[in-house]
Amino acid sequence: MLKLYNYLTRKKELFRPLQKGRVGLYTCGPTVYNYAHIGNLRTYIFEDVLRRTLEFHGYRVRHVMNITDVGHLISDADTGEDKMEAGAKREGKSVWEIAKFYTKSFLADIAGLNIEKAHILAPATRHVAVQIKVIKQLFRKKLAYETPSAVYFHVPKFKNYSKLSRQPLAKQLRGAREEVVIDSEKRHPADFALWFKLVGRYESHVMQWASPWGRGFPGWHIECSAISSKYLGQPFDIHTGGIDHVAVHHTNEIAQSEGAYGKPLAKFWLEGEHLFVDAKKMSKSLGNFYRLVDILERGFDPLDFRYFVLGAHYRKPLNFTWKALDAARKTRLGLVNSLERISRGPFGGSLKDEAEVLKVIAASERRFRAAIGDDLNMPNALAILLELIRYGNALLDRKLLTARASRLVRTATLEFDRVFGLNLKARPPKSIPPAVAKLVAEREAFRQAQKWADADRIREQIKKLGYAVEDTSTGPFLKRSG
Repeated sequence: MLKLYNYLTRKKELFRPLQKGRVGLYTCGPTVYNYAHIGNLRTYIFEDVLRRTLEFHGYRVRHVMNITDVGHLISDADTGEDKMEAGAKREGKSVWEIAKFYTKSFLADIAGLNIEKAHILAPATRHVAVQIKVIKQLFRKKLAYETPSAVYFHVPKFKNYSKLSRQPLAKQLRGAREEVVIDSEKRHPADFALWFKLVGRYESHVMQWASPWGRGFPGWHIECSAISSKYLGQPFDIHTGGIDHVAVHHTNEIAQSEGAYGKPLAKFWLEGEHLFVDAKKMSKSLGNFYRLVDILERGFDPLDFRYFVLGAHYRKPLNFTWKALDAARKTRLGLVNSLERISRGPFGGSLKDEAEVLKVIAASERRFRAAIGDDLNMPNALAILLELIRYGNALLDRKLLTARASRLVRTATLEFDRVFGLNLKARPPKSIPPAVAKLVAEREAFRQAQKWADADRIREQIKKLGYAVEDTSTGPFLKRSG
């Protein structure tokens, strides 16, 4: 059983796909004018966990993600410069070079984080014709109108415009900066652009296409309506994104799609919460604006960040600190090393001990399914994984773990990792010398007996051999020192 929190209804609902055994999943992708930051990456990790959970439950997922490479203005609304052109000016390149470079960077980031690539990656610039098709349909429904500057969606004519955000329309209106010229012929301040014409500040816009309303380029919101309906139909099962897009982007998607075709856009809406840095919003001026490369330069693995993100529920704000990331690193590497230790032995025990292990594994599997089925409760699911690993290590210490039981614990762990995506099957990069491994085991025995002086003495011996040992919640973690 899988329950998901539907932001549209503000409650957990039992998930039943529109088509038996199949799920249509749409995830809002990046605007490829700059690098993704770790707040963006948190959202993509949450969406990856959702997809993995659906696949774990046996569903065949068709995953579609847009790539915004035109029409996303600096204000996120209908004012300011196109972000793609701003990026091109910043770097002295063409908009097409910018799009190619930052799309490649985005794909490298998600690969490093072990995020499964969408089955269909759809750049907006390759889907202009279908965007024009949706706009034409909105004209037929008398929900769109034209001015000398642009084509707009007329918000007051669409009932329940605020059903996703649940904000009064007055609160959703965005004031313009003084230096931005607003189209004085807009019929209502909330009306948003479907198509920009090559006039005024956009007269020399590089990315442009022919349309029934003259040459120009599409607005930001229309691409998601067009791309999702093209590849998933309407309605489809699940739409996801960041909570910051609820008030404007996702609300406008619903208005466009449902206004055009008279039926729901998506059955479920899942929204990921914010990531803060040192309890503050990320800002370049504060020096806390981090990318994945910043994490790598400090000696962390991308999977350390993934583990850190999994430690909080996707609907809860998460505060990033380097200390918290270091704790996540130690725990993740402790898991990898502990799993390797369980796999390596030495083994012992009896059939009776093995039968007990089978019971524990079965109970862990039931609890794990319940956790991930409860709106992707990754913190609880991780706790179950840690308990199972500790249990296996405790049996190994007592010489009660049979070789078969070891394989079963490892198999269950790797099955859980189908959802976590932590690549736990990977073995430590370098083998540990037998003499060092023996000292680690002796030190751990002293620790369990609370003989701290002896444990510290052996730690120093390990250090002289070129290794440092750290104590984690899943057992000792060994790394090369210096």
